[in-house]
Amino acid sequence: MDVDSERKKWALCRMSFWQPSSASSYASKPSSLSQSSSSGAVSGYSVAAIARSLIPTRRRLRLDPPNKLYFPYEPGKQVRSAIEIKNLSKSHVAFKFQTTAPKSCYMRPPGEVLAPGESLIATVFKFVEPPENDEKPENQKSKVKFKIMSLKVNGQMEYVPEMFDEQRDRASVEQILRVVFLDPEQPSEFMDKLKTQLAEADTALKSRKKPHETSGPNAAAEGLVVDEWKERREKYLAQQQVQGTNSAP
Repeated sequence: MDVDSERKKWALCRMSFWQPSSASSYASKPSSLSQSSSSGAVSGYSVAAIARSLIPTRRRLRLDPPNKLYFPYEPGKQVRSAIEIKNLSKSHVAFKFQTTAPKSCYMRPPGEVLAPGESLIATVFKFVEPPENDEKPENQKSKVKFKIMSLKVNGQMEYVPEMFDEQRDRASVEQILRVVFLDPEQPSEFMDKLKTQLAEADTALKSRKKPHETSGPNAAAEGLVVDEWKERREKYLAQQQVQGTNSAP
């Protein structure tokens, strides 16, 4: 009797586990599992994309000063500032300046391609408007801003501004620079550093120039915008005009 009772119990157990409803519910699980797994994959992908967008872009360049351009405050004159730009990445990187006042400001060089670890000191020219009152230089505020863009490039090549237009989605903003005026008559560490950087930039420029370039008609007068910039701007405007004419119906 004990054996028969045990067999009946196991038979009941087998029947409870293999009911048609259980089988149908089990058969329906793979589709639901696949749907949940696919939706989970999509949600996981979207979360990863959002996470990547929130991660700040790694800097390719190191700037010195890091976020300001110091100018001597001399109203009615064109003055100069300087900034050191160094490529921190393992690839060649192009950079270019942008400004909110292209008519009164000029950057030399306006852009360049730097090899890994290479650095240079760029010079920035700016015309200082006469003050409306007798405010001190440290109280004078300029609305002009400068922006430095960077772009990773494949090897050494000649810099052309169009490379940033063609690869706009790969370019990144390195820094927005604010203008700070200094009193040239008041000694300060910022003024001393500016003078040192300007001297180094002038020395590097002379070493890059050929003898006939320093004595020819395109030689830059002290404190004035160089003629080569005017020539570049005229060529660029001419190109834009030609492109506009060709695209006209």
